[in-house]
Amino acid sequence: MMDISLLNTVLVTAILVCITFLIYSKSKLLNSLRSILISSETTCHKLPLGSMGWPFVGETIQFISCAYSDRPESFMDCRRRRYGKVFKSHIFGTPTIVSTDSDVNRFVLQSDAKAFVPFYPKSLTELMGKSSILLINGSLQRKIHGLVGSFFKSPLLKHQITKDMQNYVQLSMDKWREDRPIYIQDETKNIAFQVLVKALISLNPGPEMEILKKQFQEFMLGLMSLPVKVPGSQLYRSSQAKKRMVKMVHNIIGSKRKAGNMSRVPKDVVDVLVKDASQVLTDDLIADNMIDMMIPGEDSVPVLMTLAIKYLSDCPAALHQLTEENMKLKMLKDTNGEPLIWTDYLSLSFTQSDKDIINSYNFTPFGGGQRLCPGLDLAKLEASIFLHHFVTSFRWVAQDDTIVNFPTVRMKSRMPVWVKRRQE
Repeated sequence: MMDISLLNTVLVTAILVCITFLIYSKSKLLNSLRSILISSETTCHKLPLGSMGWPFVGETIQFISCAYSDRPESFMDCRRRRYGKVFKSHIFGTPTIVSTDSDVNRFVLQSDAKAFVPFYPKSLTELMGKSSILLINGSLQRKIHGLVGSFFKSPLLKHQITKDMQNYVQLSMDKWREDRPIYIQDETKNIAFQVLVKALISLNPGPEMEILKKQFQEFMLGLMSLPVKVPGSQLYRSSQAKKRMVKMVHNIIGSKRKAGNMSRVPKDVVDVLVKDASQVLTDDLIADNMIDMMIPGEDSVPVLMTLAIKYLSDCPAALHQLTEENMKLKMLKDTNGEPLIWTDYLSLSFTQSDKDIINSYNFTPFGGGQRLCPGLDLAKLEASIFLHHFVTSFRWVAQDDTIVNFPTVRMKSRMPVWVKRRQE
C-alpha cells in the first residue's frame, strides 16, 4: 500500500525527471566548468568520465530519444552506472557536465553568481530578454527576488490568494458535467494562470484575460523552438506575442502611476516593484519580468496539480486516505459557525512527514539558494486548495493516459477523467 508521503515522493520524482545541473565535484568544479565554457583547447584540469558523442550533435539524439520514452531517466541511469554520478556529455550543442549527485547539486544552488550563472537555450534567452530575473545576476537579481518573495509570503496575499483560488476553482468545477470527460490538464492551466496573473498585475477574468492568455500561449511555444528569428518562424511569432503582452502591462503600470496611490498596501507584484525607490527598476524591466513570471501559471503549477490527480487515480489507498483527511477538514467551522477559509492549505497534502521525505532525498523541485522559486509557497498553496476541492467534491474515473517528458512534462491526452459529484 502506498501512503500519502510516498505519493508525494513519487510525484516530485516525476516532475524532476528532466532537470539536470551543469556541475562537477566540489573541489574542481569551478575550474572544470571554466575549462569547458571558456575554451575548447586542452587544459590541465581533469574532467569527469563520459562521452562527447558525435561531432556537432553530441549525445542530443540519445537524450531526446530517452526523454520521449517511458523511461526518460534512462539516459542518466545508463551513464551514471558507466561513469559515476557526475559525467560529461554534449547535448543541445553545448559541452555539458551532468550531475546526479544531490550534494553537488546543492553546492551549485547555494553558490553565488560569481561561481555559477544560469545558462539557457538561445531561443529562451531571446524571448526573455537581458533584464529577466531568470538571466540577471548579482544585486539586481537579489533585489527583485527579495521583493517578490517577500510579497508572496505576506499573510495578506496568502489570504487573498486563498479566496481567489477557491473562487476560481469553484467557478470552474461548477461547469463540469458528468456526461463527458473533464481534461484536468486544461482545467488546472486555466485556474493557475488566472490566480497568478491576478497576483502579478491584478487582472481579473474577462476579455483582457483571454487576450493575454492567447498571446501567452503563443509566447510559450517559442521558448524551446529553433533559434531562428525571421518572419514566419515560431521564435518570431512568440517575440511579437511578448511585445503585445508587454504593452498591456505597460498600460497597467501607467494607470497605477497616474492614480498616484502608491502609498497604499500593495495588492500585486507590480505595486511592489513600482513602489521601489531605487530607480533601478524601470517600467520596461518590470513589464518584461511580469510576463516571465507568468510561466509557472502555464507550466509547472498545472503540471504539479495534474500529476497529483494522476497518481491519486493510480493509488486508491492514497486517495482514500487523502479524501478522509480533507473531508474532516471540510467540516470545520469558525466561531460563527461558518466554514473556515484556510490561509495555510499546505497541511492538507504536504504534511511534515512529506517535507522530511523530500528533504531526505534532496529533491529540489523549486530550485535553491538565490534561485529558489519566490513563488514556492504560492505554488503549494494553489495545489493544495485544488486537491482539497477536487477530492471532497467528486468521485472520478481516470482514462488511460501517459506522461510526456519532453520538452516539458505534460499528459499526452491532457488527463481526461469522468467525474461524479459527491452527495452531501
